[in-house]
Amino acid sequence: MTSSTEPEDTKRARTDAAKRITTTRADAAQQADAARQHDAEKRKEAAKRKDAAKRIFREVNTPYGVHPALIPGIGVDDTGRKFSTNWWVFVLTAAFAVGFVTWGLVDTVGMGTFARTALDGVSTGFGWLFSLLTIVVFFFMLIVSIGQRGRIVLGSDDEKPEFSTVSWVAMLFSAGMGIGLLFYGPYEPLVYFLDPPSGMNADPGTRDAMLAAMAQTMFHWGPLAWAYYALVGGAIAYVAYRRARSPLISSIFDPIFSQKTRGPIGAVIDIFAIIVTLFGTAVSLGIGALQIARGVEIVGGIGPVGNGLIIGIIAVLTCAFILSAVSGVKRGIRVLSNINMLMVAILAAFVFIVGPTLFLLNFIPSSGVAFFHDLATMLQRSPVDGPETAEFMKTWTTYYWAWWVSWTPFVGMFIAKISRGRTIRQFTFVVMVVPSIVCLIWFGIFGGTSMRMEEAGLNIAGAEDSQDILFSVLGNLPLPLVTSVVAMISVVIFFVTSADSASIVMGQMSQHGKPEPSKWVTITWGIALASIATTLLLAGGRDALTALQALVTVSALPFTLVIIGIMIAWWRDLSTDPLVLRNRFAEVAIEQGIKRGIEEHGDDFVFEAHATAPDEGAGAWLDTENPELTEWYDDARTGQIEVILAQRDADEKAEQAALEAAEPETVAALEAAEPQLTEGAEPRLTEGAEPQSSSPADGEPRGA
Repeated sequence: MTSSTEPEDTKRARTDAAKRITTTRADAAQQADAARQHDAEKRKEAAKRKDAAKRIFREVNTPYGVHPALIPGIGVDDTGRKFSTNWWVFVLTAAFAVGFVTWGLVDTVGMGTFARTALDGVSTGFGWLFSLLTIVVFFFMLIVSIGQRGRIVLGSDDEKPEFSTVSWVAMLFSAGMGIGLLFYGPYEPLVYFLDPPSGMNADPGTRDAMLAAMAQTMFHWGPLAWAYYALVGGAIAYVAYRRARSPLISSIFDPIFSQKTRGPIGAVIDIFAIIVTLFGTAVSLGIGALQIARGVEIVGGIGPVGNGLIIGIIAVLTCAFILSAVSGVKRGIRVLSNINMLMVAILAAFVFIVGPTLFLLNFIPSSGVAFFHDLATMLQRSPVDGPETAEFMKTWTTYYWAWWVSWTPFVGMFIAKISRGRTIRQFTFVVMVVPSIVCLIWFGIFGGTSMRMEEAGLNIAGAEDSQDILFSVLGNLPLPLVTSVVAMISVVIFFVTSADSASIVMGQMSQHGKPEPSKWVTITWGIALASIATTLLLAGGRDALTALQALVTVSALPFTLVIIGIMIAWWRDLSTDPLVLRNRFAEVAIEQGIKRGIEEHGDDFVFEAHATAPDEGAGAWLDTENPELTEWYDDARTGQIEVILAQRDADEKAEQAALEAAEPETVAALEAAEPQLTEGAEPRLTEGAEPQSSSPADGEPRGA
């Protein structure tokens, strides 16, 4: 008889299958939970990375999408800025120049009287200001270069220098010295040798007087003087190639006047800088022409020359420096600078070898020591020390400081143009030290030789004119004709390199700081230089040039206010430089980290970065929401940060898509595995339900 109940073994099989299904579903649920937990953890990690990115770029707290400490710097030529002629600056400056020259032509005597009276007033009443300012500028540059600010690049963080070091030094030297190197080289030490400055405690004509003369000469031509060029040149290079402002003196004043430097205030600064440059260079052109003419008289033995030859010399010099200027800095000034560097080096080596060599070998190093030995005495010298000291400072020291100040606009802007990519420390060291060493050697050779000849009774000081001293020294050495011709050529090149630098710089200031000014503007200023010098020579000869030189010195007085403002404004800029901000972050973070590490772990700890509560981290001292810290970069940048942010967003989207794709793949894998585990089983059981009986198929016996 067949039993109506299901066989026991079949029932057990069904029960086992149901249990396996239940276990499989539980395992699948656990795997799904684990997968979801893993996905949640990955999302959490992604959120942390996103928050870290936000902290880096300050999307939330910084309105311009970049943290001020991470700005790499940007040059003005990387901004796509368009430069146009500043007609207000150009026309007003030209009108002032024409009016001034007209005054010189109409009333040469009156202009000369006014210039001398003004010069006396400036020297007597404000000589102390020039002396004090020189000391302040020198120590300011030392502080800037020695401290952490010295590591700041005059350009973006990865900027490389455009010129080789040799070419760079040659251009610095030629543009900054001009014809003064050859004119004053044998002349100034000789004057001090015969009449030692007050306070030097040296008798005239003695060896002590020689050392005192060189110390005083280096006081006027050494690092204190070159600090002016370093200040203005460094500040312009910084704002133009790291802050993306126009390469103008007025642009330095943004931290003080903000956008007002784009208006009348900036225009006044630039107009005055052009005027000082225009007249100062015109005077140099006239003096250079007179000295070359004197050389022609001495070498050629043709006697006094007339205005025709002087005008011809000016015309030739004008053509030369205009061609050099419009050819560009790289092709023009660099080639001429290298040639002149070689020529003056050969000339100095020749005088050193055929002159009093053994004397110079001892004299030059001793002169350097004498400079530092007498530096305190020279710094303390004041007009109140007596009439003799007051007259000396008026004639020499105050005049020199004013002369250096008056040349800072165009020399500073030019050396800024050729110094891109240098660090502030390297820039300051080279600008202040290297030319000073060269000056020490140059004045030691030519000044030492002239004093030695005077000591030997050759009466070098008895020359008819101060312009004759150089040729008198060369005339007492072998090959006087050759060396005199070389000296005249060198005077020409020295002026050409200075004049074309001035033309380019005045073109920049006339065109809102255009890095490569239009050729017609450069040519215009070149012609203006020549016209002013020629007009003054025809109108009053040397007296007109002397009067204008005095007025240039007087014009340096108000420009001292500009120098003071440059120091204040540049210091403010440097204080918020990204490198300075990063260093401040490092100081605060290290201090906090060391304190916490010792408190929590004693000697055994390492540093790691992690988030903190607001206003408790390394950057609590910095207001990153201040638009002044990043606004300038947002205005200037050309898409670098946008590219970084876009790439970061793309990476986040790809990561999110990968996370979203992970869950369906896990479910699909489980669904694919489940049929294999339950193959041949009855329909799925609900968890906790009893297995149900099923009827046998048709024709199947129900039991035995």
